[in-house]
Amino acid sequence: MDIQLALGKAIKTIRLSKGLNQEYFSDVSSRTYLSVLENGKKKPTVEKIDTLANAMGVHPLTLLTLAYMNLDGEQNLADIHKTITDELTEALAIT
Repeated sequence: MDIQLALGKAIKTIRLSKGLNQEYFSDVSSRTYLSVLENGKKKPTVEKIDTLANAMGVHPLTLLTLAYMNLDGEQNLADIHKTITDELTEALAIT
């Protein structure tokens, strides 16, 4: 699975977990565009990821984290969380 498809799957998973249909996003995106994203046929911009996440009431990193979990079935949430925490701790120590 590539990242584009993994992100589409993450968007769909979160949308369905919130009980939202594609029409719900008509203020921020067309149903057709959302369908294309969910099927991994388009690459959303960072702004679009932010807009969709906000519309679903989740942090954009939730979408990206789930996408990377979809991409690599070997990584679980705890492993990803630890990696991110360690990397951010290191980066913030420099500033």
